[in-house]
Amino acid sequence: MENERHVLVVFPHPDDEAFGVSGTIASYTKRGTPVTYACLTLGEMGRNMGNPPFATRESLPHIRKKELQDAANVLGITDLRMLGYRDKTVEFEDETVLSAHMGAIIAELNPSLIITFYPGYAVHPDHDATGAAVIRAVREMPEASRPKVHCVAFSNNCEEDIGQADIVYNVSEVADQKVAAIKAHVSQTQLMVTDMTEKLKNQDPEVMARIHNERFWTYHF
Repeated sequence: MENERHVLVVFPHPDDEAFGVSGTIASYTKRGTPVTYACLTLGEMGRNMGNPPFATRESLPHIRKKELQDAANVLGITDLRMLGYRDKTVEFEDETVLSAHMGAIIAELNPSLIITFYPGYAVHPDHDATGAAVIRAVREMPEASRPKVHCVAFSNNCEEDIGQADIVYNVSEVADQKVAAIKAHVSQTQLMVTDMTEKLKNQDPEVMARIHNERFWTYHF
């Protein structure tokens, strides 16, 4: 893992940061690298309401906002930005306006690394639209001043189309923080956390690999 001046993470939903990149985030904050997390929505259209349900459609955004803040605290993120877009509608935002918003954040922070979704290979339309807006914003920058962009991809065809991930981090040292960040999103992860915890106790190789390793694709412009 290279030393970075500032890391900017851009995802559309609370909990997007927890599953695939929280170990990487915790590794950076542990070494004193500032991390900004720009989260576009509050996930207010999420289908999970807790088990047994403790949220309603009206209360869910408030609950998920608190869960996001709790996860950010666990990971040592001191600059959490909730950008106010509506869940499941990011793909319908004006592309020029959305890219300009991403560009303004990049210009303000001057990060050396951006982490976002690989457009077209992140399954959810909000994921793809968010990644595409970030890529457009960086592409419009002078080549010499562009930050590195590391992308998360997990569609079934991602390796077939874009090859193997060129960056794989072992985040075993911060695995406890990663699990705690996942657990912080209680409304969305309550059921799976019970199963995950049991499998971790039994050192299930598949779950251990998911918790201890995080992979990224460098975006080449």
